[in-house]
Amino acid sequence: MNETQGPGLSRRTLLQTAGAAAAAYTLLGTATGTASADTGTASADTGTASAADGPRTDRLVVHPVPTGLPLNTSFSVKARTPDGEWQPVPVIRARTKTINEKTGAGVVRSSSVANLDFRGTVEVQVTSSKGAIPSARIRPLSYDIAHEVSGDTVTFSLTEPRNLSIELGDADAGAFDLYDNLQLHANPIEKWRPEEDDPDVIYFGPGIHTVPDNVVKVPSGKTVYLAGGAVLKARVEFSHVENARLLGRGIIYDSDAATLVAFSKNIEIDGILALNPKTGYSCTIGQSQQVTVRNLHSYSFGQWGDGIDVFSSEDVLIEGVFMRNSDDCIAIYAHRWDYYGDCRNITVRDSTLWADVAHPVNMGTHGNPEKPETIENIVFSGIDVLQHREPQVLYQGCFALNPGDSNLIRNVRIQDVRVEDFTWGQLLNMRVMANRYNASPGRGIEDVYVRNLTYNGTHASMAILTGYDADRPIKNLTFQNLSVNGTVVHDKMKKPGWYLTTDMVPMFANEHVKNLRFLDADTAAATTAPEITSAGEVTAVAKRVFNHLVTASGLPTSFAAEGLPGGLSFDTRTGLISGVPFRPGSWTVTVSATNSAGTATQSLTLTVRHP
Repeated sequence: MNETQGPGLSRRTLLQTAGAAAAAYTLLGTATGTASADTGTASADTGTASAADGPRTDRLVVHPVPTGLPLNTSFSVKARTPDGEWQPVPVIRARTKTINEKTGAGVVRSSSVANLDFRGTVEVQVTSSKGAIPSARIRPLSYDIAHEVSGDTVTFSLTEPRNLSIELGDADAGAFDLYDNLQLHANPIEKWRPEEDDPDVIYFGPGIHTVPDNVVKVPSGKTVYLAGGAVLKARVEFSHVENARLLGRGIIYDSDAATLVAFSKNIEIDGILALNPKTGYSCTIGQSQQVTVRNLHSYSFGQWGDGIDVFSSEDVLIEGVFMRNSDDCIAIYAHRWDYYGDCRNITVRDSTLWADVAHPVNMGTHGNPEKPETIENIVFSGIDVLQHREPQVLYQGCFALNPGDSNLIRNVRIQDVRVEDFTWGQLLNMRVMANRYNASPGRGIEDVYVRNLTYNGTHASMAILTGYDADRPIKNLTFQNLSVNGTVVHDKMKKPGWYLTTDMVPMFANEHVKNLRFLDADTAAATTAPEITSAGEVTAVAKRVFNHLVTASGLPTSFAAEGLPGGLSFDTRTGLISGVPFRPGSWTVTVSATNSAGTATQSLTLTVRHP
């Protein structure tokens, strides 16, 4: 195999009746537009490195936008490498929705989205069409991106990929425009680009594409590639398949939902912009295993316009995504529709969530009362929440753990999270419930560890923690280093003696919440060493995406792994082994979990089989 073709693809010769990718593409549909001449061609390469290899020179790639894709005129954007020529960056129109709390009507607005790829350093200029800028901010604020405002232009530099919101307004009044803003997705340079005639690739080049029935059904072993400048007006569907991918820097636009992964295994989605789906979710993952969603950017304005919804699935990684949605950004459920079974080993990391309607994170609503299911081993790590605006109290909560339908939620870690001031809602809502979607209450919530969560703002309503009854409680809930407007809330903090610690958040906890603790950063959270609870044997497939979450009891704060095969990496914060293993074989990996009382180790037999 030619290794430059990237993991998971073969250059073997197939029957030419199906043709190469060009023939497959012809069968699927035809381009109805071409790249706009005034945007130029992709890429100003300031070095000699290829997309995959070469010296680490500064490099900038700006992709064209096809004629016919709506643009937005609120901003113009330019970018360059240091001392390079400025390049115009197309600004695309996205649509957002909020809810009028008096009428229930949806309020739809236009917003701006720009994309570029870079390596090294990139300088960016954002110019407002409205004239002089009083002040500007760049979010997430945790990135602390230095910027200058001069007249009608904001200038800043980046040295690593970022998903940003540039907002104009009045800093003294703390008023910035959240709707007529610019979202900039500064992506990494693509590591791999296929040849158009690769028989294992369904290739969409620059232009606007339609396909029969508005669905691209991806066969096992195939890659759908949306090149920069490609716009696909169709859903990409992985159904009952294995070892398939959706890659590129293209756009899925104005489709009935954007991507569907159902009853499938070893699926990867990377780098796509899902823009303005007419209905449905940007990404549905149902009863599937070994799914990775990376660097997905999602904007929705339709009803039930969720970002990524996971049902009854295992070993799922969501990372580096930017979700701006008209319903839940990330939702994790058990049974719904045709999906059945537990949901476990879900990792969401290093991502940015913006909910114009409903929750940034929602968990547990849907399940199967006839055969109760469990949602477990869930990790949210390195999350920035930029907005939560929900008038209905029942659907509030930046992080909502709301088991219904006899679901049990257990072993959840929410760590290293920054929640910026939002418009309307609650910081947390953990509620064992039965609402109008449920045939029965949930069974409970247990073993939840919230560590290093920061909220700075004034709009949060009282947070809610409520068990349903004595048999369906919340138990073993630990907050550590919870910071609200600069004050760490903990059980030994200075406060009136008759106040509860929850009053200091503020937060309401009912009598069915057991073993609720608030600790400062230095207090030991555990009194006994952890025990590793994840499997001792796992199997991966060579050159296919793989995720394995190391889990442990006892509130672990860090993890380690030694002896991993090539192609796999380890996240010490989350305990996740992930990547694409290079070659078949068997490895003995030593994994460990550490808490304030000690360290536990386990030998993990990791077998990588042939594709």
